[in-house]
Amino acid sequence: MVLPTITEDNISLAPGDELILRFRTWQDYETLLKCREDKAGLRIRYNSKTQEIRIMSPLPKHGNQADLLADLVKALLRHIGKYWQSFTPITLKRINRQGIEPDYCFYIDNRDRILGKEYIDLETDPPPDLAIEIDLTCTAKPEDYQTIAPVELWIYRQNQLLIYHFDSQQYQESQISHWFPNYNLKNLIPQYIDRGWQIGSSIALREFEEVLRS
Repeated sequence: MVLPTITEDNISLAPGDELILRFRTWQDYETLLKCREDKAGLRIRYNSKTQEIRIMSPLPKHGNQADLLADLVKALLRHIGKYWQSFTPITLKRINRQGIEPDYCFYIDNRDRILGKEYIDLETDPPPDLAIEIDLTCTAKPEDYQTIAPVELWIYRQNQLLIYHFDSQQYQESQISHWFPNYNLKNLIPQYIDRGWQIGSSIALREFEEVLRS
């Protein structure tokens, strides 16, 4: 068994590990981001209300589901004729308040406002129109994103798609997506995520695109 370790120069977690550091400051969070260096697979988030830093090392299934779910979103956007700009990995920050790293995020209506930018600064730039979180450990909550405030948040957990809309104060769960109101995504997405795991992502994506065209 490999034990989680953090030194001045390195962070080491085994796949599936999650480490919680309590009573930490924003500066502690920034230091860990620098320490991570090229280990982009590690997810690090900070919440000033709880004073907690969470460090997660996703399992391979996590990455597979995130990649396929993002491809399904892109297929939907192409089908309805929408342009987008997507990011993964990305660190979204409200200085001294919250830092989080969604598995994927999309700018749709606000795409033009962030084109060509090396960094997203939420003090001046809009939050994402859609953020996606794959949750294999049942720890993700919409409150984790409340300070960052993406317009819509998807949490995929235990073969269920949870959809949340931000109402300017908090997230409200919804049965439909603001971006894709004409599709029953709570049925479609789990079906094709599971298909991707069983028969392969590319085949599941092709089948999904055929369903959209039918």
